Amino acid sequence: MNTRWIGRVLRGVRALERHAVRNQPALAGVPEVISLKSDWFQDGGSMPLCSAGEGVGENISPPLTWSGVPLKAVELALILEDPDVPLPRPFVHMIAYQIAPDRSCFTEGALAREARGMAFGKSTACAQGYMGPRSILGHGPHRYVWNILALNQATGFSSAPKLKTFLEALSGKVIGYGRLVGIYERQ
Repeated sequence: MNTRWIGRVLRGVRALERHAVRNQPALAGVPEVISLKSDWFQDGGSMPLCSAGEGVGENISPPLTWSGVPLKAVELALILEDPDVPLPRPFVHMIAYQIAPDRSCFTEGALAREARGMAFGKSTACAQGYMGPRSILGHGPHRYVWNILALNQATGFSSAPKLKTFLEALSGKVIGYGRLVGIYERQ
C-alpha cells in the first residue's frame, strides 16, 4: 500500500490544539518563564534527520538547554508531543520526569530509554524514552512541541504514567513552563 497516498488524503486532518499540553487544566494560568533551546534547531525550525524516529532517522534526542526555572521548583518534567498527527489527540512521543531542578541541559542522545537521573512515562505507543519524529509519509510538516514544566512538588509515581494520568497528578503543582517547537516533515 502506498503510504504517501494515505498521508496526502489525511493531510488536512490534525489533532485538536485544545488537547495540547499547554492547553490542559494543569497549566492554566501558569506563566511561560522557562527559556528552552536546542543547538540543533531554532524555535519553529526544522529538526535534523538524525533526530527522527527509528526506521526514518537515528532516533537521537537533540541537545536541550534551559534557563529561568523558578526557585521554588523541586522537580522538572519534559513532554514531547506532535499536535499535527491525524488523531483526535496529539501523539505523545516522550514524558520524562523526576529531573533535578538545578539541571539546565541534556546532551545529544541523553533522553534514551536507559538514561539515568530521571524517570519516563509512557508515550502514546506505550514506549518509554525518546521517540523521535516519524510522521506519516506525505502528510506534510508536523510540529514537535517540547514542553518543560517546573513543579513545586515531586511527582512520586510508582509506575510509568500515560499523559492523562501524569497531567491530572500535576494539578496545582506546575509553577512555570517553557516550550520549544521543532518542525519535521517526512518526504
